[in-house]
Amino acid sequence: MAQTSGDATVLVVDDEEAVADAYMAQLKAEYDTRTAYGGEEALATVEDDVDVVLLDRRMPDKSGDEVLERIHERGVDCRVVMVTAVDPDFDIVDMPFEDYLQKPTSRDELFDVIEQQLVASEYDQRVTEYIEVTTKLGLLEREKSTVELEDDEDVRRLRERADRLRAELDDAVAKFDEPEDAFRDLL
Repeated sequence: MAQTSGDATVLVVDDEEAVADAYMAQLKAEYDTRTAYGGEEALATVEDDVDVVLLDRRMPDKSGDEVLERIHERGVDCRVVMVTAVDPDFDIVDMPFEDYLQKPTSRDELFDVIEQQLVASEYDQRVTEYIEVTTKLGLLEREKSTVELEDDEDVRRLRERADRLRAELDDAVAKFDEPEDAFRDLL
């Protein structure tokens, strides 16, 4: 993983070439930026030298969901942010992405999410997992009713995982000499 923005490699994956090219134009001054105009091309392009993948979900040749699964199966060391017009649903619970942006996204949102992922990549895996779990919970809590959330076993598991990770992180932070500084870069 890259240590600084200037060293970071971002792969933009979107079957709409105009969208992918627009993201690339916005990002290329700050990051080594690559594009893939579909799922198959993304899988041929993504390697361990890619730090962050901005991945569309709806693509005709291979969906973003399939690409995400294959990236995860191959063990590619990168962080994946879904950037899509697809509204999140319960299917996101078991998807191994780090963040989820709904289109249209602003330039600032793209930069913020990439920077957050670069910072998070430098921290313990528990922090990464906690961010992933709480992101999913937040998305579902915005999209679903309280009744739907209470009745869903996957949401219950997510909440339990978030609570367990939070307790582990609290214990880890307590071991720092200056605990208030431990995660300041994530905010």
